[in-house]
Amino acid sequence: MIVQAQDKVPQTFKDTRVINTQSVETLKAGILDFRVGHRFGDAAGAAGGWPTFYGLENAADVSIGFDYGLTDNFMIGLHRNKGAGPLKSNVNMLMKYKVMRQEIEGRNPFSVAFSGMISYSTMQRSEFEFDINFFDKRAHRISYNLQVLVGSKLTERLAMQLGAGITYRNIVQPRDFNDLPSVSAVLKYQFTKVFGLILDANFMFSEFHTSENNRYPAIGVGFEWETGGGHVFQINLTNATGMAETDYLPYTSSNWGEGEYRIGFTIARQFKL
Repeated sequence: MIVQAQDKVPQTFKDTRVINTQSVETLKAGILDFRVGHRFGDAAGAAGGWPTFYGLENAADVSIGFDYGLTDNFMIGLHRNKGAGPLKSNVNMLMKYKVMRQEIEGRNPFSVAFSGMISYSTMQRSEFEFDINFFDKRAHRISYNLQVLVGSKLTERLAMQLGAGITYRNIVQPRDFNDLPSVSAVLKYQFTKVFGLILDANFMFSEFHTSENNRYPAIGVGFEWETGGGHVFQINLTNATGMAETDYLPYTSSNWGEGEYRIGFTIARQFKL
């Protein structure tokens, strides 16, 4: 049997990201996606509350950039992030390729995509050799992330996704490891055609990434609106300070249990080129 385009599930998620995590979605060919993201300071806990207007007076990370669909299944992106970890002022280059799309009634119950990122820190070089930004080699400015993502639209309202990845940094802090495996989970419940609840969680696995070393899973909960005309707006609460995989996966040091979560938002606007 020949599978027609209309036999494919048209959209598992509204956006190419779900809070912190890449989704299985790619942009259509010729679509340019302009994105602005923001993570504020701690909303509660010792650094939050009324003195900082619940974190809104502080900026943990700021991102601005573009993604572009080269084909319906392959997109690239270029973003500039303030950065929240020890490596700041990052230029992030993204590639994502969807290798399988879920069928409405067929043998493929999932959509599968591969996502890759290269991050280059442009922060000023330190004069002190024990600082992580001493950058004895140019390669020390570079970090990598590679993920495989598997998602499924279970019902008209419910979708989920699982992922696994590896982050590699050419330079790390003492006792940390260059390579960092991780897994992710995403859940979306669509209340109406344009409004949905989204949740994501990223768990990292290494001997260094424990609460004793002030490292925690990156967990987020939020809402998204599709306002029409290619405009998607997300607002969320997350303990992740950074927004790029090479930042929030290795360096999430905020604890939900101590009120160290923050308000974040993402505005995405698509244009046909």
